[in-house]
Amino acid sequence: MTQTSLKLSTHSSPGRATAVDIINVTVRFTTDRGTVTALDNIDLQVPAGAFLTLLGPSGCGKSTLLRVVADLIEPASGSVTVLGSSPSVARGRRDIGFVFQDAALLPWRTAIQNVELPLEIGGQKPTKQRWSSKELLQLVGLAGWEHAFPHELSGGMRQRVAIARALITDPKLLLMDEPFGALDEITRDRLNEELLQIWASTGTTILFVTHSIYEAAFLGENVLLLAANPGRVKEIVPIPLPGNRKVSLRETKGFVDLVAQLRRVLETC
Repeated sequence: MTQTSLKLSTHSSPGRATAVDIINVTVRFTTDRGTVTALDNIDLQVPAGAFLTLLGPSGCGKSTLLRVVADLIEPASGSVTVLGSSPSVARGRRDIGFVFQDAALLPWRTAIQNVELPLEIGGQKPTKQRWSSKELLQLVGLAGWEHAFPHELSGGMRQRVAIARALITDPKLLLMDEPFGALDEITRDRLNEELLQIWASTGTTILFVTHSIYEAAFLGENVLLLAANPGRVKEIVPIPLPGNRKVSLRETKGFVDLVAQLRRVLETC
């Protein structure tokens, strides 16, 4: 099924500015087997302040799409606009934050020093930021752990530090590539709830890649489903659930029905 000019529906007021505008984007890679099309003719508009989850089988280009938006991969064709500018300009303005599956903290720096690293690299003063590093660590639930080193933190705590580090430059767009994929289920559920609270507090636009149907439905205002070989938009499924979500929501019939709907679409990807 081919879809073009897809624009997300949202549960908030209409007329919001567009945070990400992707037009006819195709990405190709050269491998030993020849040229592979990773993404084919992707069209997508994401409103400012939206929370969009990306779901699809392995190899469908979810992470590649995030990297195109982040100016880490150059598309073969098409265009991407981030907050009204090219991805490179948006990245230069520090408008884009990125959280990977591996927290990648520097082991010789404390939690608060790891959070402040982007400011040091960019030559920015902490006093110029919307949130101080201490406030961000409080926001992600690490009050009292500011001076702990990474080896003293659990996997979930290290990911909290990585999220705080991504938020220190006050990005308007946060890209998250399976940030909770390596965590145990209980920790993952807790961080899902906390991430929604962070989103509500910051108003940041979030694009979140996951392999979990449950996580995609729980977090997103909408779920973007990608099909593979080549990666292409299959469907966008709105998630008509309340904004203040708790893990117990997953036991309700409405949530179970949404998961079943997403699973049916995935089976055709």
